[in-house]
Amino acid sequence: MSKPAPLASILLFSTALSPLPALAQASPAEVVEPSEAEPTEETQSGDDVDISAPGGGFSGEIIVRGRYIPNSIRNNSSVISVLSTEDIARSGDGDIAGALERVTGLSVDSGGFVYVRGLGDRYSQALLNGTLIPSPEPLKRVVPLDIFPASVLASATVQKSYSVNYPGEFGGGLINLTTAAIPDESYFEFGMGMGMNSETTGKLGYTHFGSDSDWTGFDDGTRDVPAGLAAAFNAGSRIELGPDFTQEQLQDFTASLVNAPTTLVQRNDDIPVNWSADMSAGLVEDIGASRLGVIFNASYSNKFFTRDSIEQGGTTSIIADDGRNVRTDHNIVVSGLLGLGLEVDEHVIRWTNLYIRDSLKQTSLKAADNINTGDIDPSTPADEMRQQTNWIERQLIDTVLVGEFKFGDISLDVRGGYANSQREAPYERSFTYFYDPVAEDYVNNLLTNPQSATIAFSDLNEDVWNGGIDFAYALPTSRNITLSAGYSYVNTSRNAFRRDFRYFPTSSLPFGVSQERPDYLVSDFNVYGGYTEGITTDGIFIQEDQTNAGSQAYDAELTVHGAYVKADVELIDFVQAELGVRYESADQSITALDIYNDGTLVQTAPLKNDYWLPAGTLTWNFAEDMQFRASASKTIARPQFRELARPQYLDPDSGRVFSGNPFLEDSELFNAEARVEYYFGDGERVLLAGFYKKIDNPIEPVAFIPAGSSDFQTTFANAPEAQLYGAEIELLKYFPMDGLGSSDFFADRRFVAIANYTYTDSELKVGTNDTTILDDTLGVRSADQVFIDGSPLTGQSKHLANFQFGIENTERLSQYTFLLSYASDRVTTRGPITGGQPDPDLVQDASLKLDFVAREAVTIGGQELEIKFEARNLTNENFRETQSGNVLIINQQYDLGRSFSIGVKAKF
Repeated sequence: MSKPAPLASILLFSTALSPLPALAQASPAEVVEPSEAEPTEETQSGDDVDISAPGGGFSGEIIVRGRYIPNSIRNNSSVISVLSTEDIARSGDGDIAGALERVTGLSVDSGGFVYVRGLGDRYSQALLNGTLIPSPEPLKRVVPLDIFPASVLASATVQKSYSVNYPGEFGGGLINLTTAAIPDESYFEFGMGMGMNSETTGKLGYTHFGSDSDWTGFDDGTRDVPAGLAAAFNAGSRIELGPDFTQEQLQDFTASLVNAPTTLVQRNDDIPVNWSADMSAGLVEDIGASRLGVIFNASYSNKFFTRDSIEQGGTTSIIADDGRNVRTDHNIVVSGLLGLGLEVDEHVIRWTNLYIRDSLKQTSLKAADNINTGDIDPSTPADEMRQQTNWIERQLIDTVLVGEFKFGDISLDVRGGYANSQREAPYERSFTYFYDPVAEDYVNNLLTNPQSATIAFSDLNEDVWNGGIDFAYALPTSRNITLSAGYSYVNTSRNAFRRDFRYFPTSSLPFGVSQERPDYLVSDFNVYGGYTEGITTDGIFIQEDQTNAGSQAYDAELTVHGAYVKADVELIDFVQAELGVRYESADQSITALDIYNDGTLVQTAPLKNDYWLPAGTLTWNFAEDMQFRASASKTIARPQFRELARPQYLDPDSGRVFSGNPFLEDSELFNAEARVEYYFGDGERVLLAGFYKKIDNPIEPVAFIPAGSSDFQTTFANAPEAQLYGAEIELLKYFPMDGLGSSDFFADRRFVAIANYTYTDSELKVGTNDTTILDDTLGVRSADQVFIDGSPLTGQSKHLANFQFGIENTERLSQYTFLLSYASDRVTTRGPITGGQPDPDLVQDASLKLDFVAREAVTIGGQELEIKFEARNLTNENFRETQSGNVLIINQQYDLGRSFSIGVKAKF
């Protein structure tokens, strides 16, 4: 097994992961001694990185023309970008999402989801040691990578050209996370950090109590569904006033709900600082010719973020809703990793167990003027006052067992894993009050629109079983020829439900009661009619809210069988071809559950598709230290469960409601890329690439405004076609500083300059005869009623640029780095459909962020310490999402603030 790269490794080097030799063996006349043409293994920079992936152990050592082409480039065909442990540490990001943002062509949204070359997260996949990771966030396909602490990883790889040993669902890129297996030596580390944000820490925010144990990320049972209500959930009847449930029963359900701790919004004028702690330990033991290793990691993070946001709603011809929303997110992440590794000769076995729990406690207060119910006049109190409180638990448990075996010219790779993800959101509460100019106070009578009180419970559970086997044989021929084949199986099953309730009074509430604050308004006293004497029929109760789809549940399943064959062939000296084809068969179904036993559900046919997916890569080492690569492939992108399922979910990041479209179809992609690589020094390089993609039936998020509302909701639809093309360039250069004066400070230091830029252009192709299906009611409709021809794909920024420059010590830990990143405007959602035609799209403005990271090793009292200082978003960029038309609508705009943190880690 490979050891981590040395500190002086390159930052982001393009290499290869395919298991087969990529470049030709030099002819005997061209083979020279390493001292003349080849750096020794010790001088190869940034090359010895621990990677575990499908077929990742199939490699061979061959000599190429040139001094500086890394070994991993020699041994493989498909081009990827690699982040080693040191690369991740250099960026200073505490999670892998932030570090990946520095890779050429990648951008990361505020939720930690990765966008590759302008394609949204739905076109990306995440693997852990070569096996699929389910997402604990039902609105996304991949795991939000900001919940992966960087400390648990040995490497992260991003592959942007397809190879058939990977799953056929491949659009923008594939991210493979490799956990550490066997440490170089036994160790123990402990670290702590503190941080602040200029818009949050010590400033105004809003909170609610919840439970005593919320700070741990675990609810203490306070938010459990009461036993009586849980039994009613399972009764198979609609929970409403009628033959199945009496008023008294509904009042009992209402009174059993935890009230004030989940309802009362409290003002906090001094939001606390952020803090974190982590502990890592490693043990390695030599047992004869074998090595046994154990790695353990535990981490905890407690962060606050307040967004003071301008939020407008309506259509592009009129602003119907104009408000200010102050929301505080309290995010607690707890993670643990236990890894066992065994090396026996050339064989490696690793067993990785990962646990991540990401809990979000969200409290918001919004004041808004609504033209439908009042007037937009900033000099008068806002028409509406809306508060929301949420507690969302996301949890992932993943266990992966991998065996990588080598028997001379034969390699065998066996993988198996089980993962479980859960998302539970109990007590999603919302209260809306309306300003009464006569009383000069806000009131909520629970009946008159928009006055209301709602509560929702939702739960999701997903299980993933996967396994695979890969085999390769290097033929005993004069030319390098390696044949490989493999099989994989993945079964994903999901169960999800959501129950929505609204509070109703039995009769009109006394005006004084409607003026009460939320926890008093729905208190047990009012629930049982205590506000009127002697009228036992008065009171307040909850019953299921059937507006906008209301309560729903579904089961989902996806089973994929995949098999591939591949050949790596040395065509002539210094020219290598990788050719392969993958066959995939998939059954995907969404079954709406009849939770009311009334037989009214409409089912859609499952998706059953088979695909042949060819892929090929040609590599030509045409000059010393220079290579040319060209690749082409066909891949697919299946609809996510969340995109197919009808039940609604609240996106905690955008604050919008999403619902699925069961009529979606698979997307099919054609991918092509050409790339030139020049390695002009030890670890130094220039890379230039061009790429093209054609997507049939791309799936796009589409906004709509429900009747009687000014708030956006989002569903999904197939556009007819999309095309995407672009280019990217990357440069890395070192400048020795030992000649700058006589000071010892510069003796072992060098200046590091890294730059990458990606240009991407995309457009939807919508013809007059093209159709799409948006929902059951309207059925097939003309596609130009939903999509605008020529619009870019959602999530696509035309320009992405990253610049890193700083100084580092080549002999010990001492790094000072500035990081500048730019992302141009990108569409977040297709414009809402009004009047049978789409409005302009929702667009997130460009951002330019400057960060600074410093890491220094110091010794105090004989103890070695690592000090890390981070300053983020020094340019003080904000988040701004708008929609342009006759008027400019600011959907969301808030300051991100500048963030500063300092951490100390001790290694024993």
